[in-house]
Amino acid sequence: MASLPGGAAISTNQQRNMRACMVCSIVRTQQQFMSYGCPNCEEILEMIGNSEQVNDCTSQVFDGLISVADTKRSWVARYQRLEGYVPGVYATQVEGILPEEVIAAVESAGINYVPRDGSEQDMLPKD
Repeated sequence: MASLPGGAAISTNQQRNMRACMVCSIVRTQQQFMSYGCPNCEEILEMIGNSEQVNDCTSQVFDGLISVADTKRSWVARYQRLEGYVPGVYATQVEGILPEEVIAAVESAGINYVPRDGSEQDMLPKD
């Protein structure tokens, strides 16, 4: 059984229900996103009790898992752009496309949205 911040845990039989937030990449079950939202993005994404928003803002398709205890001091957290987020389990890449209105809400909240699927590498200038 994997533990999540706030005492939440993912039992082995729930692991197939795991989803990753497309904004911050934290991993939780669909029910945990429904009940508690995203601990990093809830003020913007408002997922609590909204299954459509959970489906729009999280993805079942993700690669790699990392567990971060201190997002301010970890070089892995810096590399994954997790600085300042809550300690927890994060996906290294998350597939999916956020709806335009969600991207606009994220950016109007002062967050520079960068897709978590690795596509930002495609946007870098080539030498």
